[in-house]
Amino acid sequence: MSLIAAPGRRARRADTEITCDALVVGSGAGGSVAALELARAGRSVTVLEEGPRVSTRDLATAAPAESMRRLYRNGGATAILGTPTIAYGEAHAVGGTTVVNGGLLWEPSSALLDRWAVWSGYGGYRAAVIGPRFAEVRRRLGMIVQEHGDGNDDSRLLARAAESLDWRWQFPQRVVRGCRHSNQCATGCPSGAKQSMALTYLPEAEALGAHVSAGVRVERIEHHGSTVHAVEATDADGRRIRYRPRTVFLAAGPIGTPVLLRRSGIHRRTAGRRLALHLNLRSIARFPHTVDAGRGTMFTTQVHEHAALGMLVMASNLTPGGLGAALAGRNPREANRFLAVRDQVGIFTTQVRMQGSATITGQIGGTPLLRHGMTRADHHALALAFRRTARLLFAAGAVELLPPTSSVGPLCSETEVEEFCSRVRPGDWELVSVHGMASCAMARPERGGVCDDLGRPHGFTNLHVCDASVLPGAPGISPQGTIMSFAHEIVARHLETL
Repeated sequence: MSLIAAPGRRARRADTEITCDALVVGSGAGGSVAALELARAGRSVTVLEEGPRVSTRDLATAAPAESMRRLYRNGGATAILGTPTIAYGEAHAVGGTTVVNGGLLWEPSSALLDRWAVWSGYGGYRAAVIGPRFAEVRRRLGMIVQEHGDGNDDSRLLARAAESLDWRWQFPQRVVRGCRHSNQCATGCPSGAKQSMALTYLPEAEALGAHVSAGVRVERIEHHGSTVHAVEATDADGRRIRYRPRTVFLAAGPIGTPVLLRRSGIHRRTAGRRLALHLNLRSIARFPHTVDAGRGTMFTTQVHEHAALGMLVMASNLTPGGLGAALAGRNPREANRFLAVRDQVGIFTTQVRMQGSATITGQIGGTPLLRHGMTRADHHALALAFRRTARLLFAAGAVELLPPTSSVGPLCSETEVEEFCSRVRPGDWELVSVHGMASCAMARPERGGVCDDLGRPHGFTNLHVCDASVLPGAPGISPQGTIMSFAHEIVARHLETL
């Protein structure tokens, strides 16, 4: 029987053919879990990563702008079209987004897992199962509670303001060891303190015999019926390689995974039809005194008062380049005024769980085309989130705020904030997202799911999805801990069935 790469397309002849027990596509939070657990079980494991392998030394000697270009897909600015256009950022390197995130590790709540279980029709991923998996991740990565330490005055101001309003806040839970507060989390930790997959799970897997290949782009998965026979890829030198694995674990990210499935003729109508997002609002606040927000780590205060509404407030990395980029769309005189007093300025992020979703609608020249359907409820949620953020920042002592749209000047009171929120239009928001999920959700087919409770695309026996794509929805928290916990369970179930 002939191999099927995609309807009407014949597989190309490869320059090299490699056989392995398990092939892992992607090296982020999910793929690294699969690589380590399969290697621990004695499997022959090959990990393919499209991006480069970057050492801590490389990160320490590179300028932030250079790291952005090297570590992020499309330089960190993939467009999700709609009203407004959303800038989406995801990593493109060995270790995946764990190299450029804040090292946050939050456990999904029992209530969230129960909701997912009811919606998906699969009850095996509730707290009784996921809780121990998260505890294992926490132990392996050495999770700590990150207190203020040196600097972080912007986070201290948030904490005091939250207490004055009787709002709940907490120190972040992070996987860092000896954080030096270099304030470069988003462009790769220059000290090696952040325990990314590139420094933890992947080296452990390699010590057990796993092989990690960087700069390898997977083109398609060849299959017949329910069985994957081969994976076709191209390396950095343009050589075609055909891998012949017994099992494939797909962890190419919430966009890359569904795109690869579609390109391979697998669930073309459902993969990538629903991409859940967390949206980030960016507010710039000026205080009447020195804050020196560039001195410290990513943030050390996260305000959880409105977490039930899917809203979290925290400080954001402030660098001269980052502040300049945040002010780029504004009146030059206004931008110069804020740059001149940048030691009195802080940038604050409000994360909002989007109720609508995005869709991968196709490709142009090999680049995925994404479009979102932000709802009226999302627009109202963004306005509410900004109101709450403004109230918090004024309580922290801010004297003026620049809202998350460059078409409006500084706001100096809650009354002005209310006026702004009453007239802001959906297209006015300037939004960023760095968390995409659920594009190949684990749920029964009749409920819109793509994967079963072993992470297998429905109808397949030796293909598993184990990254953010497989989550049933957006958790409302930084998702690394949830992704890794689900991946551990998916791989464990696979090994139990052999």
